[in-house]
Amino acid sequence: MRNFWNLAVLGFAIAWVNNFLIPEVWAFQSQPAAEYVVSRQIEGQGADLVPELTGERENEEVTNKQTVSSFPSIFWDFNNLPEISYSQLLEVLARRPDSNNPERETAAQPEEIARFEKVVQYAKRQNLHDRTIGEIVQAIADKFRGKPYAAGLLDESGEEKLIVTLNKFDCVLFVETVLALARGIAVQDYDYQNFVNRIEEQRYLNGKINGYCSRLHYFSEWINDNEKRQTVENITAELGGVPMNKTLNFMSQHRSSYPQMVKDEATYQCIVSQEAELAKTTVNYIPTNQIKSVYSQLKPGDIVAVATDVKGLDVTHTGLVYRNADGNIGLIHASPAGEVTVAYDLHRYIRRVESAIGIVVARAKTPN
Repeated sequence: MRNFWNLAVLGFAIAWVNNFLIPEVWAFQSQPAAEYVVSRQIEGQGADLVPELTGERENEEVTNKQTVSSFPSIFWDFNNLPEISYSQLLEVLARRPDSNNPERETAAQPEEIARFEKVVQYAKRQNLHDRTIGEIVQAIADKFRGKPYAAGLLDESGEEKLIVTLNKFDCVLFVETVLALARGIAVQDYDYQNFVNRIEEQRYLNGKINGYCSRLHYFSEWINDNEKRQTVENITAELGGVPMNKTLNFMSQHRSSYPQMVKDEATYQCIVSQEAELAKTTVNYIPTNQIKSVYSQLKPGDIVAVATDVKGLDVTHTGLVYRNADGNIGLIHASPAGEVTVAYDLHRYIRRVESAIGIVVARAKTPN
């Protein structure tokens, strides 16, 4: 009898692995790639909208449901088990979703991991970890030149998810992604999941995703929150910045433009509360006519946000300081014109942005 129960326990264990782990590996290896893309900011309006997954995500979920049987059998045919290597098993175990926080679940596609590995290999070949954090930021940003700009990709889903992409960007996502990559490279941390963790830390209030309201929608709020965690330093004031003197309430005043706030009163009230907290801080900016005077104090990789005179809004666009080969200060950014590109002269670019009144500048801090 004891032998029977031993065999039964073994059968349950094998069945659990086969039903709940191996099918996931199988789906991970063979299913069509779902492109997970993010767009965080409406160019010309500023405050961002909701994240979404493309339609392929639904197909992926159906595929997995079809692969997994409804209940494991304790009598298993060992000859029919799918092949799985030890490293694959570890990877699947590491990707099991957190049942306490379903928003935290991410599904890395092979194409995204491959893109990440290309960046890592480039960083290793160039010994980027030996450079300053700002120089790493510029070098990584340069690798994404020509990548397409994508806007409005977040306003089709009503559920906040941690979305990561290395293939398409809006202006804020470009800054976030490059910064997260650079921070890992600086400490020679080349783990993909740690890169994803850094994206979460930078994007959400207190570094943790907890619904739509937890996302740092106003870029001034993004800077403030990341400054608390020693990710960046707001250097606008020391560069001669002046107070913006405006109430940031664009989102609450344009509730109808944000589906999450339209359908959920609690989310709306949460955003109102966040705006009230932001009102307690001073938002400084460097006026457009003073930008050239601070060129000598700017460093490659500094984060630049375009301050605006749009009522209730702080910034409308973001990018990174780019030091050209001749030393001139430019801007590398995910341009609404279509792709990641370099504007040769920062001051000249800002002058041409509609409603722009100057810039806000933050500097990446060397990670511990």
